Amino acid sequence: MSVNIGIIGLAKSGKTTIFNALTKGKADTRSYTQEGLAPHIGIAKVPEPRLKVLADMLHPKRVVPAEATYIDIGASVKGLVKDKPTSSQFLTQLSNVDALINVTRAFTDESIPHIEGSLDVDRDIATMNLELAFSDLAIIERRLERIEISLKGAKQPERQGLLHEQEMIMKIRADLEKEVPIRELSLTADEARTMANYQFLTAKPLLIVVNIGEEQLSQAGTLEADLNSHYSRPKCRIITLCGKLEMELAQLDNSSAEELRTGFGLKEAGLDRIIKLSYELLGLISFFTIASEEVKVWSIQSGTIAHKAAGKIHSDMERGFIRAEVISYDDLMKCGSLSEARKKGLLRLEGKNYIVHDGDVITFLFNV
Repeated sequence: MSVNIGIIGLAKSGKTTIFNALTKGKADTRSYTQEGLAPHIGIAKVPEPRLKVLADMLHPKRVVPAEATYIDIGASVKGLVKDKPTSSQFLTQLSNVDALINVTRAFTDESIPHIEGSLDVDRDIATMNLELAFSDLAIIERRLERIEISLKGAKQPERQGLLHEQEMIMKIRADLEKEVPIRELSLTADEARTMANYQFLTAKPLLIVVNIGEEQLSQAGTLEADLNSHYSRPKCRIITLCGKLEMELAQLDNSSAEELRTGFGLKEAGLDRIIKLSYELLGLISFFTIASEEVKVWSIQSGTIAHKAAGKIHSDMERGFIRAEVISYDDLMKCGSLSEARKKGLLRLEGKNYIVHDGDVITFLFNV
């Protein structure tokens, strides 16, 4: 699966700078106003060191990494709730992403005044949380109005279904009004499935990226730890990132970028950190396929069984699934080749209910 991530934040927080850093893009960071411009959309290759090691071992003709699509929405979330064609289109794009990145400003730049007149990370995080809740509450109010209309002419069992939905979303509304995002609620499996149909923004995993200046890099770790102690949840994390520096690094070749990154004392690229945390928040793992002289990495939900994983590649594979030939990445590295792994009995056959593990190298056998 391709991971889709929406980038949001208050005006002048550095959203487009972060977008450029993640996608190696060159979108204009100065003239991106809140109204009238289409979102920036860019694709980044998901960093996966194991893919290169497999390619060096197997010498395929083609190596295919997983991809992440980033959507930089220029308008404010609250502004998107307005009943305008453009706003509706942007909100639909944002609603369809898998996770959100909220860029929160911590850098100082006198040429770019903060919209509130001062820097306050906690205040800005709270403001964006309210904007997300406001969007969800607007969806709930519209749905409740439609349910009321439908109930007037509904018959059993349709009426019972509508009443059940009405009760459920009224509970959700009460929690949102108490500033509790949907991602933090304990929902039953049925409730979660129903909620998924609405694509509520506060239900999506959230990564808060605190955009710092270069002069703050030495305190980044302390700031990040402090903020996570307040905001970290199972589906919400905070990291600090110097967007301006990461954007500059993204335009350099790998060798030059690594040298400069080391000079600033940075151990990991911003893209790598954000992808890693995004995968954790989304509960994603990676597996590899080796077929037709191609090595490819796939992203799936943790706990996915083999024939469903095959379906991520092609529906025919899921429909005609026979079995999966599996070896863990670590076992393959120890053996040095597939032939040696087969000799040692480490290349095993698994049925359709086998739970795929992170790092599995799989060949699917199927017949349609």
